[in-house]
Amino acid sequence: MTNKRVVLVTGAVGGIGSAITKKFLENGDIVCLLDLHQDKLDQAVSQLGENAFGYRLDVTNETEVQYVISKIIDEHGRIDVLVNNAGLQYRAKIEDFPLEKWRLLIDVLLTGVFLMTKHVFSQMKKQRFGRIINISSVHGKMATPEKVAYVAAKHGVLGITSVAGLEGAPYGITVNSVLPGPVKTPLLEKQLNDLYESEGLTEQEALSRIMYPRQAMNRFIEASEIAGTVFFLASDEAAGITMEHVKVAGGM
Repeated sequence: MTNKRVVLVTGAVGGIGSAITKKFLENGDIVCLLDLHQDKLDQAVSQLGENAFGYRLDVTNETEVQYVISKIIDEHGRIDVLVNNAGLQYRAKIEDFPLEKWRLLIDVLLTGVFLMTKHVFSQMKKQRFGRIINISSVHGKMATPEKVAYVAAKHGVLGITSVAGLEGAPYGITVNSVLPGPVKTPLLEKQLNDLYESEGLTEQEALSRIMYPRQAMNRFIEASEIAGTVFFLASDEAAGITMEHVKVAGGM
């Protein structure tokens, strides 16, 4: 599209979210940053310029999702791109995994994707245009110990992607997922630090644990590499791509 697109990014102030937001802003698009943390949102919007707009949102709360999406449509007139990126992590063996943590991760990582898709779909159908990109993970197609909720949710994101792609196709809506490998975000750094401290692992040993099975490129993925893939999938050049699950993982 030649005009400014209206782009929604959940988890917009995190490492990957910030890179995605900046990529679309550099293209001149209007970007609606959606995040749970109002202070970080305010700070980000103040630094990003006139095309950045912040909206506090809990993606697990359907009432909030409906309200914010309606507000964005009222203020900007349309929704062209949705990037479902909000995320968090918790590690424990299955027998030690607290039910409340299971529910929290499933709510944010899976139900949040469902709710956002559900409530942008009618607007995108009316426009007969839309791009939805869901940030899954390499864990959408593999497993790592101590990540039962995360792995289950990220597998589920692929399912939502495929169903939404089928239902959206007659209306010019494409739906794809991106599966990042290890990106050195604050979320991953916290996991590494926890392993250093709890198990006395070196950085390389901790990396091997988190990047299991071994990655061919043996390096971190840059957040900008995820953002570039998302940007491409939102472009006119990717109009024929839907229901695909694209790994950006350096060969994991």
